Amino acid sequence: MLERLRGLMARLLTPTARTLLRFGVTPDAVTWAGTVVVVAVALIMVPLGLLWPAALIIGAASMSDMLDGQMARLSGVTSRWGAFLDSTLDRVGDGAVFGAVVVWFALADDHLGAALGLVALVMGQVTSYVKARAESQGWTITGGLAARADRLFLLLLAMLLQGLGVPYALIIATGLLALASTITVVQRMLQAHRQSAEDRR
Repeated sequence: MLERLRGLMARLLTPTARTLLRFGVTPDAVTWAGTVVVVAVALIMVPLGLLWPAALIIGAASMSDMLDGQMARLSGVTSRWGAFLDSTLDRVGDGAVFGAVVVWFALADDHLGAALGLVALVMGQVTSYVKARAESQGWTITGGLAARADRLFLLLLAMLLQGLGVPYALIIATGLLALASTITVVQRMLQAHRQSAEDRR
């Protein structure tokens, strides 16, 4: 769902992208900086229970995922390395955020929440892996119930609500993400299987 807003967000970020380029900041530097902030805030603030400020900071830092791409396009230096770095560090950031939520549940002795968080973490990472592995075989993988941007948005929204006192917001969202990510993996595997069958014809 949120993937469709990328074009609009890119246009909104254009002034910032131009300013950073003017000061000599590279897209790769923005990618690294955003990831460092996300990981640090997730692993420090979330386990301490500082959920709503962590959600806001991580949400803002995650904008670097679109900002670096816009900077690369504006500067005309898009590269396969930049795409690889961006995708790799996205996985690191996502793993830190979901892992921190698992730790938060564990520290609260919420075993169900921790288990659901672990499923959401693993299946979210597998969702991206399945797509990358299938595309390396020349197959096209599209859609799915829970794209990366949707998963992160829902988790951050739930963190914000939980931190502001809305009960069960985080465990409900984590459960939904665990289910949606699992369904997405199955959907993408089925797409790959259909295309592999066509290859054999």
